Amino acid sequence: MSNISLETSLIQALESAAASLGGNVPVILEPPRIQTHGDFATNVAMQLAKVLHRPPMEIAQSLVKALEPQLKNGLASAIEKIEIKPPGFINFFLSQSLLHRTLQEVLTARENFGRNSMAQKIRENTKVQVEFVSANPTGPLSVAHGRQAAVGDSLANILNFCGYGVTREYYVNDEGNQIEVLGNTLLARYLEILGLPFEFPENGYKGGYMKALAQEAVQTEGRRWAEGLPGRKEWFMEKAGGAILEIIRKELEDFGVSFDVWYSQRCLRESGTQDDAMEFLKQRGYLYLQEGAWWLKSTAFGDDKDRVVVRSDGRPTYIAADIAYHREKFRRGFTKIVNLWGPDHHGYIPRMVAAVQALGYPRDALKIVMVQLCTLKRGNEIIPMSTREGEFITLRQVMEEVGKDAARYFFVMRRTDSHLDFDLELAKKAAPENPVFYIQYAHARIAGIRAKLNVQAMRPNFSLLSQPEELQMLRRLREFPSAVEACAEQFEPHGVARYLLELATDFHKFYDVHRVVTEDVELTRARLGLIDAVQIVLAAGLKLLGVSAPVKM
Repeated sequence: MSNISLETSLIQALESAAASLGGNVPVILEPPRIQTHGDFATNVAMQLAKVLHRPPMEIAQSLVKALEPQLKNGLASAIEKIEIKPPGFINFFLSQSLLHRTLQEVLTARENFGRNSMAQKIRENTKVQVEFVSANPTGPLSVAHGRQAAVGDSLANILNFCGYGVTREYYVNDEGNQIEVLGNTLLARYLEILGLPFEFPENGYKGGYMKALAQEAVQTEGRRWAEGLPGRKEWFMEKAGGAILEIIRKELEDFGVSFDVWYSQRCLRESGTQDDAMEFLKQRGYLYLQEGAWWLKSTAFGDDKDRVVVRSDGRPTYIAADIAYHREKFRRGFTKIVNLWGPDHHGYIPRMVAAVQALGYPRDALKIVMVQLCTLKRGNEIIPMSTREGEFITLRQVMEEVGKDAARYFFVMRRTDSHLDFDLELAKKAAPENPVFYIQYAHARIAGIRAKLNVQAMRPNFSLLSQPEELQMLRRLREFPSAVEACAEQFEPHGVARYLLELATDFHKFYDVHRVVTEDVELTRARLGLIDAVQIVLAAGLKLLGVSAPVKM
């Protein structure tokens, strides 16, 4: 019985048993809170009690009795025993033979363990676009952008692992007021270096990186732009935006993140795509003219009010470009679009969801993942993220201090909708309390054992693995496919980070009380196979998060 299908088979068997009692309720299987209560538990008897008006303990006994035919027809080898616990929980204990078969599956599939072949077949033609970071090219990436980068890239890895065709995309906001201010800032710094009168723009960018760019402009251009020559404003906008975008590209590359597509907002407008999208919405009846402005009828799809897309003076609002961009995404063949946004965009969700539906696409074709902000700390001390002079803690600084691996793991180790406290001191510690060190050390520890005893465990007798710590590792290995699948379904990569920490903890506990190499040759072979499987899954999980799996530490 496969890793994924056992739970499904149990649920189907319980639903059939419930139907035989005259009840029809959804069945949920979950790991019990207390480990000694088995591997799976269900409260279906308590749900049925409301329908059948019978005591839940009595219903649980009837359900277990009704399960007997299914147990005889395939589940018997997977389920060792079933217990009923008050007030009506049914607890299932997996058999050791199933756990041993799981170990063989890992060793056979190796890095492909966890890939559901049936799901892969279904999903192979499902194109998913994951758009993330998409920071305006007005400065180096911040810590918040770093979290989005780690989450987005890990999510794309997970979706790809689960069989989806994934495209990573960065939307470049290369026009508009911010880019104009950026160009004016660079011009002001350029004139300042030349000792000429200058006017620093209101809300200009004060970071030292602008002075460095201005110095570069002086070196390459001399005094060419000292006077107000035609095209000066455009040159400085292009120079500043292009230079900073290259800085961003390099930062992301060093962070292990690469994009398949860099999509220009300016090209979107200049190509006529934006105007075409507006005409399309007019034809569909979802744009209307009022007081000289064009409004999106977003209330038709649950928004609290309609939204202006083209002002009365003919200037488009931000949502006009976003509507056109999302239409282009679908027209390029994507059936699922995933956007990672910062919390400042939360109010933007209803109008974007409405726009997608106005364009004629299903509501669930768009998934928006809100990635909460991050607070940097050193122990209990909070680090100020920016200064009055426009300097702020960058992703590059975090990478240089703690390393790429620690940064990527820490950025994904909490749910995206949870604020993240990132302790720089903890991330640098070579100690068990540092989760990424603890996980990587487990992988390196196994590599060290195998380096000393580099032999293959030929036809091991896995039934010899019966110690509680061994069985716990086997149970944890078996959870890997469902853990990854859950992350793909929920668009939340933190589950892989949590799983890896749990597997590493199980391994270290085993290693603290048991020797891998023993006087019993057969037991040694079995344990070598077990730690090999743990190493395979640790490496696979770390790869999904973009974290290295070292063999020495």
